[in-house]
Amino acid sequence: MSGALKEVRDRISSVKNTQQITKAMKMVSASKLRKAQQAITQMRPYADRLDHMLKNILSNLDGDGGTVYGVERPVTKALIVVVTSNRGLAGAFNTNINKEAYNLIEEQFSEVEAAGNLDFLFVGKKGADFFKRRFSKSNFNRDYVEIANSPDFEEIAEVANFLMEAFKNGEYDSIQVIYSKFKNAATQTPIAVQYLPVAKPTELAVAKKEKKETSNSDYIFEPGKVELLEHLVPSILQTSLHKFILDTVAGEHGARMTAMDKATENAQEMLGDLKKTYNKARQEAITKELAEIVGGAAALEG
Repeated sequence: MSGALKEVRDRISSVKNTQQITKAMKMVSASKLRKAQQAITQMRPYADRLDHMLKNILSNLDGDGGTVYGVERPVTKALIVVVTSNRGLAGAFNTNINKEAYNLIEEQFSEVEAAGNLDFLFVGKKGADFFKRRFSKSNFNRDYVEIANSPDFEEIAEVANFLMEAFKNGEYDSIQVIYSKFKNAATQTPIAVQYLPVAKPTELAVAKKEKKETSNSDYIFEPGKVELLEHLVPSILQTSLHKFILDTVAGEHGARMTAMDKATENAQEMLGDLKKTYNKARQEAITKELAEIVGGAAALEG
């Protein structure tokens, strides 16, 4: 019985050590979450406003003029940009992003992938680790994996410039970005967006026909429409990619904080069960010893 007691004591000690680690990780993630949440909260209105501005301008072009980044071509080669974290212990956070990307490929790019014309660019190691085991024919770009650790705008703009240049040169006909949109510490939603070509504002055009008094804007373009778009669109695309990555970083810390909080609670429940098991085994050991003593005394008297 002493061996069983020692085993339970060892397990209790192990669970306590694990609980201390999960508590510490929760506190670290909470601290990082505050900074990441502030960053995305400040960035999102600016990025959304730029995107709205672009759609307004495109909706008023009436077919004349446009941008090289909006040219639609038959999709014979595509690039999937997967934005995940570099570290795990964040629950199903990275798994959900990878599943969203995988479903997108199955639904829209299965033929492109079968032809060996589907490439990947990874921001974050967890996406790279997931897809390299599943798409052996594809080309994997891991040059920007580490950006997930420190989402600096200059480095992200470099990635955006690479994507724009690749699309402009015809290396890819479609570029999709899969990331996790941050809502709060407990809610992160994986989203797939068409990064290039720039989506045409079809919904806005319909709304304009229905509400001419509110959406028919008289724009004066200075310089010309094409020149304006060629400068505006790259800036918006850089900002959008920055927002995607900031969203994912905030989501990562929120998911890890939630996961570590739950792990700490589970450890506490496990400790309670182990202590009950230990006390029960200890009582059984004491009872057995008493029975042996009583039995020995009775044998001596007899």
